[in-house]
This record gives sequence, C-alpha cells and structure tokens, in this order.
Amino acid sequence: MPVFFRRRYRFIWPALALSFLCGSVGDLLAQTDWKKEWERALQEAKKEGKVVVGIPARAELRKELEAVFKPHFGIDMELLTARGPQNASRIASEYQAGVKYFDAFIGGSGTYESLVYDGMVEPLAPNLILPDVKEEKYWWGGHIWEDNVKTKRFLYSFIADAGTGGFWYNTEVAKPEELRSLDEFLNPKWKGKVGFLDPRTPGSGQSIWSFLWDVKGEGYLRKLVQQDLFVSRDQRQLADALAKGKLAIALGVSFYTLEGFITANLPIKELPKLKEGAPSSNGSGVIGIVKNPPHPNAAKVFVNWLLGKQGQELYVKVMRQSTRRLDVDTKWLQEHGVHAAKDVLTVEEYHRVRNHLEDKYNGVRLPAAKFAEQILN
Repeated sequence: MPVFFRRRYRFIWPALALSFLCGSVGDLLAQTDWKKEWERALQEAKKEGKVVVGIPARAELRKELEAVFKPHFGIDMELLTARGPQNASRIASEYQAGVKYFDAFIGGSGTYESLVYDGMVEPLAPNLILPDVKEEKYWWGGHIWEDNVKTKRFLYSFIADAGTGGFWYNTEVAKPEELRSLDEFLNPKWKGKVGFLDPRTPGSGQSIWSFLWDVKGEGYLRKLVQQDLFVSRDQRQLADALAKGKLAIALGVSFYTLEGFITANLPIKELPKLKEGAPSSNGSGVIGIVKNPPHPNAAKVFVNWLLGKQGQELYVKVMRQSTRRLDVDTKWLQEHGVHAAKDVLTVEEYHRVRNHLEDKYNGVRLPAAKFAEQILN
C-alpha cells in the first residue's frame, strides 16, 4: 500500500473506532436513562398505592385487568366501568368542582376530546417511557394520536379495526340478502324494526350515524328516522330487543354487549359487508391521563403497561378489537368477524376510510351529531 494511503488510514481507523464507541456509549446512556426513569416511576407508584381508571362497560375487562396488573406491579386498581360519555361527564364535573379522582381513561373516538379542549387532559407523550411503547417502529402506522390536527399528543389511538362493526340483525326476522345495502334499511318492511344506539352521544352509534351522514346524506337519515327508528342509550336494551325479534336490525351495539346472547345461540349475527362498505374504527381504543392526576406515577405505569405487548394482548383478547402493535397477533380475530387494519389494509387505505381522529371528529362527527339533535325527539 502506498505511503499516502497508509498514513491516511492511520487517521481514519481511530476516528471510526471513536465514532463507534461514542455511538455505543450514547445508546447505553439512553438505555440507562429510560431504565432509571421506569424504576423511579415504579417506586413512586407503589408509594401512591393505586391507580383509578375509567374503562369501557365490559365486566370481563375489569376482571382481567385486576387479575394481571396488581400482582405484576403491586399497585391497587380502581376501575370504573361505564360508557365513555358517562366517565367523561363525571371527570369533567369533578374537575370543575376541584375534585381529582380519576387518573386515566380508556374509551372511543369522540368521547374525550371535549376534556382536551377544556384543558383537563395531560399530554400523554411525555409519559411514555418503555422503548417498545415510545418508539414508533413497534406500531403499525407509527404513532397515531386521536388529536391529530394540532398534534398536541394528549389522546393515543391504539386500536385500528378495518370495519366499524355495530351492524347486527336477527336471523329469524331478516335475511342477509334482504340487507345488502343501506338503502334496504328504508324498506317499509322494517318500519319499527330498526334500533339505533343514540347518535347524539359519543360512541358506536354516533360513529355509524356520522358514516351514514357522510356517504348517504341528511335526506337518507330523515327517511331512516321516519322508519319509526327505535333510539336508545342503553346497549343492553337494544341487544335484548334484537334477540327477542322486536328489532330486525340494531345499529351501534358493541360486540361485547352482544357476546352473551351470541354464546347462548340466540338468533343474532353481524351483517355481511354492505355495498357502501364501512369506515375503519379505533373501537374503544383511545387512552389518556387526566391533568394533574392524584396518582401520576401509577397512571404512568398503567399507560406504559397497557400499551406494551402484555397489556395489548389482554385488551385484544377481552375486547375483540385490533391493536396496532406489530408484535401482537390479531389474525385470529377474523374467526370472530373482526379484521385488523394492519392485517388487511395499507396505512394509506386506513387513513382514507377511517371515521375517527380529530379531523373526522370535527368535520364529520360533530355536524352529524348536531343534525341528529335536530331531527330526533
């Protein structure tokens, strides 16, 4: 090798070695930092003693969370099961009264945005500690925030189903071939036989109503209401009426409300895909932390655990909704009629058909809900 190159390499190799060493040290320091932060949060959480979380009205979810979280971390849990709007309303009223009771909450799209707008929610991003939660590479589509317009990162969206669900029928009263499109819901045959989870409050009913408003228009919805639409805020009431054949169709009822009826072999099935399709959904997959929570470290531990692999596997198993975590299997959900967006859609397709996140909430859900208030008595 010529002398020039020998001299040149004499300087290059130490530089490369130094660069490699600095990179390794930097990675090691970063790893040490998050581990220290996590250990500190765990220790402080145990001192705080418990975490209080508002969760969807699913008794099995409460049971499973309590069975796993407390033994694992030594932190008590108080879980308040209710529909998202009920928990959100309680958080707001208590917050305004100066009462801090809730630490965190889980619910659906459109449920907790008002709390964000009123300054009652803590930014979630700074509370993410564990690398497999914090780093985008572990999530299909990267990090997706419910408040995606101003990217404040208060509400994290961790579920992505390819379809919205919530279209059910009684197999003894109706046949799937009679209900191939939304237009067939207007058949006089179904007058008084269509139930709808109240679209004036956030939830699956509002999601489906806003989808109809978006793809079929207000004229269609007026005609649907003229079918003597049975509107209720009680999912159990709708499920019972569907199972007994008082309703032929029920829109907006969640799978976990109907699961017991289906397991009992009552004549309830989800409608096959309609001609107009259905929007993708984030189900009950939005999580946030109340501003200045009474147990801040316990809330931090809970959020990191729930968004981790173990927490997401539990949530998918109980709720039958599809996590966006790439290391959690969701293909088995297809046996139950649920298709994970990450298994059947591209990220671009998902964003094109979704019916949630802040832009759709403001542009579709709010005006659709306002229209519902005008025409529903």
